[in-house]
Amino acid sequence: MADGDNGMERRDFLKTAGAATAAATTTATAGCISSLTGGSGGGSLVYARGDHPENYDPQQTTSGEVAKVTNQIFDQLIQFQPGSGGQLSDGLAKSDGWTLSGTTATLELKEDVTFHDGSDFTAADVKATIRRFTDENYQYYLGTENASGYAGFTFGNWVDSIDASSEYTVEFTLTQKYAPFLRNLAMFAAAILSQDQITSLDDQTALGTDPIGTGPFSFDELDNSNQRVRLAANDDYFGDGPNVGEVIFKTIGQNSSRAQDVVNGDSHITDNLGAESSTTIEEADTAQIKSKPGINTGYMAFNMARKEAFRDRRVRRAISLAVNTEAIVNDIYQGFAVQTGQPLPEGVMGRNPNVEPYPTDKEQAQSLLEEAGQTDIEFELATFSNPRGYNPSPIQTANQVKSDLEEIGLSVNINQFSTFSSYLDYTSAGNHDACFLGWYTDNADPDNFLYVLLDPKVDMDAVPDGQDWVSFDTEGYSTLNVGGWANTEYMQLVRDGQSTYDEATRKQKYQQASKLAHDEAPWIFVDHAKTIRAINEAVVSDSFTVSSVGGPYLELVELQ
Repeated sequence: MADGDNGMERRDFLKTAGAATAAATTTATAGCISSLTGGSGGGSLVYARGDHPENYDPQQTTSGEVAKVTNQIFDQLIQFQPGSGGQLSDGLAKSDGWTLSGTTATLELKEDVTFHDGSDFTAADVKATIRRFTDENYQYYLGTENASGYAGFTFGNWVDSIDASSEYTVEFTLTQKYAPFLRNLAMFAAAILSQDQITSLDDQTALGTDPIGTGPFSFDELDNSNQRVRLAANDDYFGDGPNVGEVIFKTIGQNSSRAQDVVNGDSHITDNLGAESSTTIEEADTAQIKSKPGINTGYMAFNMARKEAFRDRRVRRAISLAVNTEAIVNDIYQGFAVQTGQPLPEGVMGRNPNVEPYPTDKEQAQSLLEEAGQTDIEFELATFSNPRGYNPSPIQTANQVKSDLEEIGLSVNINQFSTFSSYLDYTSAGNHDACFLGWYTDNADPDNFLYVLLDPKVDMDAVPDGQDWVSFDTEGYSTLNVGGWANTEYMQLVRDGQSTYDEATRKQKYQQASKLAHDEAPWIFVDHAKTIRAINEAVVSDSFTVSSVGGPYLELVELQ
């Protein structure tokens, strides 16, 4: 997810600002916050973040910035346990009320849940939610242009039919055996919407400005002029919490300013901090860093569909050898991440223990370019501006890549985007030659990396013989694969892996796929980042749990 910090990565994903803009944003929001702190119902919890999306429909985005908010408003059928590495627990489905056998998944639903508008939650809401996301024949279908890339790999590719004839039982018939299906039901994009709201809207895209869910907080105010979102406590929530009266998401583009905001007590929690801003927190008496190993990946993708030179594996490997990812991780990220040579991070089944990061070898890189007859390459490198967890210093990272490649005679033109939403629009359209991106797992399953990010989701027959790429306009293509890579051997391995329920077999398939991805180098594999949060002393420390998948679990947070 999105950052996807979930991300995915989804597929967590940022609003940049100059110093004046950041200061203005801080001032504009701080006055509003101070007047609310200490209010009824446990006070106001303020979460500072780097970007302000204006649409909070979980079916229209891959952005982790959106997921931070929608995870407070909506529930999924199954949830991830806070702080776990992806262990499943009950959500809208009863505890242990789910089974997956063959091509049938059955879930028993809780009967005491209501939406924020007071309507009862039933199986009909589940069916309407999924049809809105995936069914072109549904009257209230969101539409291919509006639905995010999650539509296919969450439900659309796998759900053949849904039986919601019983009020509190849902039975899915799948198109094939699909091992990650139950985990997919816990992803942020699998949030269950209100059928009443869906059927009341003339324009489905409008749901994102007034979302109605069953979650611990209801949507109260979308203040775009001040880049702020206010959520109110749901006193009828069926789960634990909430322990505060409201949550306010405020936007501060610069991570140094955002860190100082936590130190000052003007916000309580923040994320996506770089080395310098983390030091600010660590040296303060009023705040602390909380972290854990992340389940994410950061990379630079080669767009083979656009840049012909990148279709030669020798060129991709040459660039991977030329870019000093060790310097990026150790010197620029300063220990907040680990270097990698494959898509899967530690702790995820299928990571290949025998695959090492590419060494920095510019001499070998030049030799490969000469062998390929590609010694005079010029390309655009698109980058976002403000930090992501997997890339806390994107401009410095881009400059490092530019400098390294200039040493072997290549020309890199950095294309810097000011907002993350416009950046995602650009890369999803395939307009880049190369780009930085990353992914926070949506479900802690290897399929969520290897299939979601590197399989194009097209039919095998759509890949021409002798070719390992396809264009973005190929039928069924998923733009989460921002490189156009379509290696049929790799595709077969990950598709075999997702269709077996035997864990040992899955592990073997994914280790082979990880090695193949390393060798074929569709990305420069950069890093796996730690999951880092900063909290102010006003937060009861044990009440905030850092989670590498799902969350943030703000309903559990207590203020002193």
